[in-house]
Amino acid sequence: MSLDDPALAQLENLILDTFRVHENQVPIYVDVGGNLNRIASGQHQVIFGRRGSGKSCLLIHYKHSVAPGLQTLAIYLNADEIKLLRFPDILIRTLVTLFDGFPDASRRRWLGLRPRTAVQAEIDRLRKLLDEPEHADVTEEASHSRSGELGVEGPTAAGAVRATQAHAAATTTTRRFGQAKIDFLERHLQDFKKLIRESLEGSGYTHATFLIDDLYLIRRSDQPDFIDYLHRLLRGTKCYLKIGTIRHRTTLLRQDGHPIGVELSQDVEGLNLDRTLEDVPAAQSYLSSILDEMAKTVGIGDVVSTYLNPDAALALTIASGGVPRDFLNIFVEALRLAREHEAGGRWITPRDIYKGAARHSYRTKISNLRTEAGPEGSSQLELLFQDLLTFCLHEKGKTAFLISQAEAGAFSYEHELLQQLMDFKLIHAVEADTSAASGREGRFEAYTLDAASFMHPRRRNIEIVEFWKFDDQRRPLGLRESPTYPLSRARAFLRSGAIPELDRIITTDIEAPAAVD
Repeated sequence: MSLDDPALAQLENLILDTFRVHENQVPIYVDVGGNLNRIASGQHQVIFGRRGSGKSCLLIHYKHSVAPGLQTLAIYLNADEIKLLRFPDILIRTLVTLFDGFPDASRRRWLGLRPRTAVQAEIDRLRKLLDEPEHADVTEEASHSRSGELGVEGPTAAGAVRATQAHAAATTTTRRFGQAKIDFLERHLQDFKKLIRESLEGSGYTHATFLIDDLYLIRRSDQPDFIDYLHRLLRGTKCYLKIGTIRHRTTLLRQDGHPIGVELSQDVEGLNLDRTLEDVPAAQSYLSSILDEMAKTVGIGDVVSTYLNPDAALALTIASGGVPRDFLNIFVEALRLAREHEAGGRWITPRDIYKGAARHSYRTKISNLRTEAGPEGSSQLELLFQDLLTFCLHEKGKTAFLISQAEAGAFSYEHELLQQLMDFKLIHAVEADTSAASGREGRFEAYTLDAASFMHPRRRNIEIVEFWKFDDQRRPLGLRESPTYPLSRARAFLRSGAIPELDRIITTDIEAPAAVD
């Protein structure tokens, strides 16, 4: 067997063709965690996962391959299509999509002789409302808590960084609503709910699911109002809400005199698709099974053990950060590099993996950060990541770092930015709760920089913390000895007014010629 095998070329094209999952595709989905069974249940759910973790693949596979066999009506909406609309127009557009998915919406009217169905009449009315200009605007003062798992929000003024104490200070945001449209939606909520029940009763379906993908693309300040209305609308019906999103780009609940939104484990069930580097063997097994399952469709029985040398599968897991899409795409880049390196060669090596990761992943992740976080949000995240690179690679010479759990509570805003860097896959969680060496008191969270930031070109004069190996006490090797990054330092740097220089740092750290071990 060699890397020039035509079946490998077919696998390469298959992976590239599934780079982004679309509603009209039937994607390959490897259900290792039993998520398909949960999605099929009669529960409102929020599915969390980083970009490329398989949220869209799960939802669309369920829609095409599972729901029909269960006599379930599945209606799909990607938030990317409506993200530029403002509230409440974004909600009106969502209701049109929901009602448009019911069978009554597509019933032929025989040249206008048959009267409109109730669903068709409601769609027409909502479309008319959507096209109307906003009428009486009002200003509502809403207090946004910065504490809590999913309620953390950044500063609202450009360039301002306001530190907060956990469960304490809040920020006031002025929100302007088209009150006439909101009043219409509230007055007719019960009518909409009745329409959903009646439409399902006569449809032949046992129940329905409304699949909303990439909720995090909707303005964060609008997310609680958006999901609050949909949850109230569908509660008590046989239509269940399934929402895919990124955890730390999402605000599900806001306290505004009374709660607005939904609470995990109370109103909705939370599902987590992320496989982190906290359990590298489990992540490697999961990711390898996805690649092998795709390989079967082109006639390759076991691509991982056949074409990756014994250390390359581990390297591919580390380089991907546990994210399926990154695992597959780095594999493609590494395959191409291995062919270039040795014509007719048999193996993909760790060198090919890390070089492929640097070529494919690093700039893509920075680009995603800038696109999705917006100018203000990305500036804060870039500054924090810039200082982390400086701290780890230049000052301490190590690739992993610790965060004091005590500081995580005292510097909740900075800690939240750290979690967002993890969601953008620029850093990865390694251990949620560990002690530290050198007499450092307290408990710590442990992280590693993304491998693409230091593995190619291989940085000299740094220690790569091999957390996937263990000492004689079964502790991750070198992790307790990693330096503690002070969140107080992060706060000072964010307040300093510094301008992000990440492009220069990327050029220096990634593109400079150096040997690769």
